[in-house]
Amino acid sequence: MNSFNQNISMQEKQELALKPKMLQSLKMLTLPILELENYIKQELVNNPLLELRDEKEEEDLEETPMTFVPEESQKNLDDTDSSFEWGQTISEAKELTEILDQWNEYHQNYEGSSSKPEKDKGEVLLIYEESGIEKFMQQLYPLSLPDNEIDFIAEMLDNCDSYGYLSPEFNLEKTARAYNISPERANELHNIVLQLPPKGITARNISECLLAQLSEEERQNSILVGLCTDQFENLIHRRFQKIASYYGVSEDCILFWRDVVAKLDPKPGLRILTPNTAYIVPDITIKRIDDDFEVIINDHISPNIIISPHYLKLMAHGFLDKETLKFVRERINSAKFLIKSIYMRTRTLERVTKAIIKYQSDFFYNGTGIIQPLTYSVIARELSVNESTISRVVKHKYAETPYGIYALKDFFSSTAGIDTRNENISRQQIKSFICRMVENEDKKHPLSDQELVNLLKKEGLIISRRIVAKYRFELGILNSRLRRM
Repeated sequence: MNSFNQNISMQEKQELALKPKMLQSLKMLTLPILELENYIKQELVNNPLLELRDEKEEEDLEETPMTFVPEESQKNLDDTDSSFEWGQTISEAKELTEILDQWNEYHQNYEGSSSKPEKDKGEVLLIYEESGIEKFMQQLYPLSLPDNEIDFIAEMLDNCDSYGYLSPEFNLEKTARAYNISPERANELHNIVLQLPPKGITARNISECLLAQLSEEERQNSILVGLCTDQFENLIHRRFQKIASYYGVSEDCILFWRDVVAKLDPKPGLRILTPNTAYIVPDITIKRIDDDFEVIINDHISPNIIISPHYLKLMAHGFLDKETLKFVRERINSAKFLIKSIYMRTRTLERVTKAIIKYQSDFFYNGTGIIQPLTYSVIARELSVNESTISRVVKHKYAETPYGIYALKDFFSSTAGIDTRNENISRQQIKSFICRMVENEDKKHPLSDQELVNLLKKEGLIISRRIVAKYRFELGILNSRLRRM
């Protein structure tokens, strides 16, 4: 006879449950200005209680009584609970109106502090190129590969043409030895890269590129594999009957597998190696006034929000049933949280920017262009917030400074090494040096990574060749062999 043992156990588990409102607030903190404007406009669509301000609506708003309930309308408030709920709704509507008025006044004063007249303010657009290689490399992060293997993969990508194919001169095993990687491991890493979407990047020929895009099941099909390899010439010259004879199948069968091959991408590099042009609007303007800097948050839409005069009239005259009252109160609370989130985003962005100016004083006050080592944790401690908050604030945000437009994340740089005085030096310092040296090098005899290391050492900067190669790749600078004219 079977016996069943039932054990009930209690286990204490600590979890962080984020409520929808908290998620909304965190999302707004992350959004850059253009996405924030779209988000607010969508909120206006979802919340009929809110509208954009115009002069006529302001006049209607001033004429709308908030406390008078005619006797003929009392029938709509047929019990004590409804009457109480109506009073609460009116009170909350008044509170929201005050919040909106205060926010509008704050924002107008905030923008009014700028010395430029409103009519002279132009929308600053920055055209920039997104590096598809950086996004492609991000797929390697979950694999936790050591630095030398990451650098080896970067070297492979650096030696690809615009279609994503490795240069015929690139020797996989020889290059691997320079990174202390065995030939066997080099081939393993090469296969890993070939399988990263878009598949086929770093292929050495068209066959390797197409095979990388086949599934495990498709690779078991000898006809399909053959069309991608030894029969590829016949395929592109449409010699279908010859291929059918070779495999002993019908021409229709070959045409079927031809259609499968046609869906593969013979030039996957075009999807990551061709820069994507995008446009950004700076979220922040940093202006120098005498010996200090003023931080202006470029927020254009939020001051124009008001409560709909239509709903105010309905509330003021008591023309709302119980369900509608409940709906209105929910929308009022949603609106209050929206304004609070916008305000907190503005204040947090302002505080973070001021802290950045403080810690990057050499860049801002002296105009050296040098970014000192700075991490998110330093600013988080300065402002008594979580490090993840700083990460959200700087994500996709740009600042217009007296020295040009910069991504906020550009002002954060980990330590890349030390100088001869045993002081930390930042990634940005090394990158600036590499750019300057490569720009002024003899184009017939470009500087190798080791020569860059030696020049850095002469400047008192002690950096490894591996780090120089890594930063050169991040800057989009080809290796010395490919730079030779």
